[in-house]
Amino acid sequence: MSLLIGDTAPDFKANTTAGEISFHDWIGDGWAILFSHPKDFTPVCTTELGYMAGKQEEFAARGVKILGLSVDPVSDHERWKQDIADVTGHTPNYPLIGDNNLAVAKLYQMLPADAGDTSEGRTPVDNQTVRNVIIIGPDKKIKMTMTYPMSTGRNFDEILRVVDSLQLTAKHQVATPANWQQGDEVIIVPAVNDEAAREKYPDGWRAPKPYIRFVPQPK
Repeated sequence: MSLLIGDTAPDFKANTTAGEISFHDWIGDGWAILFSHPKDFTPVCTTELGYMAGKQEEFAARGVKILGLSVDPVSDHERWKQDIADVTGHTPNYPLIGDNNLAVAKLYQMLPADAGDTSEGRTPVDNQTVRNVIIIGPDKKIKMTMTYPMSTGRNFDEILRVVDSLQLTAKHQVATPANWQQGDEVIIVPAVNDEAAREKYPDGWRAPKPYIRFVPQPK
């Protein structure tokens, strides 16, 4: 059974390009994104790691740490960084987990338990399910999961949008409608009754249906 939204993100210790980390301690009191890759020196993933490096400051401004995972040793990650910089103009300076024993990939159910215990001899196709994005909150709970095919580069602008939505919800008890962008109207969540909503939004709300209450995005 796969990990679900609301589950506690499994804790682990691992070697990374920034040294050994203990995952929950590394997250601390902020947010984190764990995103995984089938293998180093693959074309789509090369573009992804570089793009994410270019977005790192935007995530950091939101209190979000980035952690990459690839089913290869740390030494390969270090060599791969130069290729990423050459192709994208950005060098990843967030940690990349060396998961050459497949432990983290199996812990997060990206690979089956019988996948073995070494990355040696495995091809990207063998690891094609290691293509996940997981957003984890300060409470160490999983807030979002996405799994992409190897042929489709991930949209990290969308991941940033999801972070903004999740953080708004956590702070203001609102949800975001389809295709929401920063500054658009938001929806008062059903858990907030009308009486409580009037205290929070004294100017009222727009209600095209009784169960949908739109208000301007809180500042």
